[in-house]
Amino acid sequence: MKKLKIIIIGIIIWTIGVSIYLLSFQFPILKNTELQANILLSLGILPVVWFGTKVYYRKKSTTKGYWLGLVFFLIATTLDALITVPFLVAPYGGTHYSFFTATGFWIIGLEFIATTTAFWFIKVQGRNNAVKY
Repeated sequence: MKKLKIIIIGIIIWTIGVSIYLLSFQFPILKNTELQANILLSLGILPVVWFGTKVYYRKKSTTKGYWLGLVFFLIATTLDALITVPFLVAPYGGTHYSFFTATGFWIIGLEFIATTTAFWFIKVQGRNNAVKY
């Protein structure tokens, strides 16, 4: 596992995710803008994680997709605890407890893990199991 590469990709994924979340407030479509932001983030993070996983596996790696997704999610969780909650959630009355116990947070975490695992099974494992003539 290339630790520095995973950390850099994880930070980029988190940055794009926070950007998607914040930008969604600029275009209110639903009355509940927080729900809108969560929906957009849940949908928008899938291709971002897929692309980050693709970048990681560009060079041969033996890291299984599940572990890569778990590390990406842990990086995002750490950055959320250090940056997102204190600067974006707490000023509006939120707490670390309310942020980390929200259902949307855990759904997005499952998306991280499921996306990297799916990529690994489809692209990496499939490539390794391809019949060679």
